[in-house]
Amino acid sequence: MILKAIVEDQEYSLNVPESVLAGCDDYCDKLDADMDGGWQMSREWVAQPNLEQRCQIVADKLLTALEKENHKLGMLMAAYILKRLPNVESVELDIQGEIQNNTFHLRDAPGAGASDAATAQVEQAATAAGAPTGLSRMQAMAQAGNDVTKVFKVGKAWRFSVYDHAGGTWQESPLIATEQEAERLRQAAFKERYEALIGDGS
Repeated sequence: MILKAIVEDQEYSLNVPESVLAGCDDYCDKLDADMDGGWQMSREWVAQPNLEQRCQIVADKLLTALEKENHKLGMLMAAYILKRLPNVESVELDIQGEIQNNTFHLRDAPGAGASDAATAQVEQAATAAGAPTGLSRMQAMAQAGNDVTKVFKVGKAWRFSVYDHAGGTWQESPLIATEQEAERLRQAAFKERYEALIGDGS
């Protein structure tokens, strides 16, 4: 698989062999374990990096590997990104060291598997969030509107957020290739949250 790495006006095509992708699970798991304890992302400490932030961290390591011409490390970093973001096409690397500015560009038409995984992740966030139940339909409609944001653009992709009442945090959806698909998933999350809020109070 090919991952394009864009550094200012230069573009690198990183061709990651299938054998590397198939054999790097342990290495990718180790990277995840390293990030589980939190990570310093530029000036901000992130206690629990989400999927996109983990890929941004790894993209920063990819930039270092490219600068040092460490091809083996670069290949492993590219493999991590390709495995964690199956529909990624390219990554735009920030040379100023601002990890949050590493931007991923996704293919316009993600595969069904990626879409299904995103749907499952969003529905889980919408239903298992410790939200209050037993609200009236009008109360639930208003609360669901507060708990699920509108879709917004991230680079060339789209996402939205769902409020986790139990943790008091916002859970971001996966990066979604098109605004239409993001809106579809948002509507599904809104419906799940609305129904969870009504609970037995309908």
